[in-house]
Amino acid sequence: MDFAEYVKFCAFVGSALSVGFLMGLFIILKYMTTPYPRILRHKEEKYYTDPSTKEQKNFPSIEDEASVDLSVIVPAYNEESRLGKMLDECLEYLRKRHSQTPAFTFEVVIVSDGSSDKTTEVASKYSLEHGSDRVRVLPLIENRGKGGAVRLGVQSCRGRYILFADADGATHFPDYAKLESCMKNLADSADEKAVVIGSRAHLEQESIAQRSIFRTFLMYGFHTLVWTFGVRGIRDTQCGFKLFTRSAARVLFQLMHVERWAFDVEILFLAQALGMKIDEIAVNWTEIDGSKITPIFSWLQMAKDLFLIWFRYATNIWKITPPPKDHSE
Repeated sequence: MDFAEYVKFCAFVGSALSVGFLMGLFIILKYMTTPYPRILRHKEEKYYTDPSTKEQKNFPSIEDEASVDLSVIVPAYNEESRLGKMLDECLEYLRKRHSQTPAFTFEVVIVSDGSSDKTTEVASKYSLEHGSDRVRVLPLIENRGKGGAVRLGVQSCRGRYILFADADGATHFPDYAKLESCMKNLADSADEKAVVIGSRAHLEQESIAQRSIFRTFLMYGFHTLVWTFGVRGIRDTQCGFKLFTRSAARVLFQLMHVERWAFDVEILFLAQALGMKIDEIAVNWTEIDGSKITPIFSWLQMAKDLFLIWFRYATNIWKITPPPKDHSE
């Protein structure tokens, strides 16, 4: 066998193995998952506690009509040391907006994602201080992952517009005004399906100068994977500062399967696939100590998730069409 024939043989074997792998993966995933996500919610997670009366009250539903202008969803897993500073900045801004424009109403929903520290207690102190009409705490029985926490917070809120913001306070909260202005240019009302993404892409060159070559390589590798398997035309998919109209959030978080780090990519993938209006706006961002991302493991996990998100939608294992009226468990 000469060299040319050997190369052809290797190419044939490689192609056959790849096809076999993808067919096997399709069969396994087809029987391991469902076209629409099973959104599990424990009975206890359907209520919040009014700290002043100790009375338990039902959370509203995303299917209800909005009754406040803005809901801020804060996913928090073991954030007792960082949550307070973030909430101070958030509530100071929102209360100032309300004092300047009394018609502006808001709520903050803090989702303690199965925390084992005093995150829930810290959040409850803010609910007691500001009242449960403005600050509500949703303690999850078990850890779901950031995406799962955001989803349950979204499904329990009252806002016409819904912002999710990371508990570490890395994003300057008053930059919400930039997202709000961008949203007004993008959508005439909350009835339109639109998403505005806070972006750190303008800080990329500065961050490269402060990072190791290895971390820079991982960053560019992740951007390449996102472009290849997920979302195109958006420079920063991972910033924890995103604004949705209620109608967009209602659809996206009902379709979303991924509940951990890669959920942002799936949400934006779905928004693009459904033809929603999307824009990206630069925000101020500061790296805060205490990140729960471990460089190598988290990047490998996200690479796997990105490929599987693309594969499941490409093979129609996961559906993009609206789900049945009741597909939750």
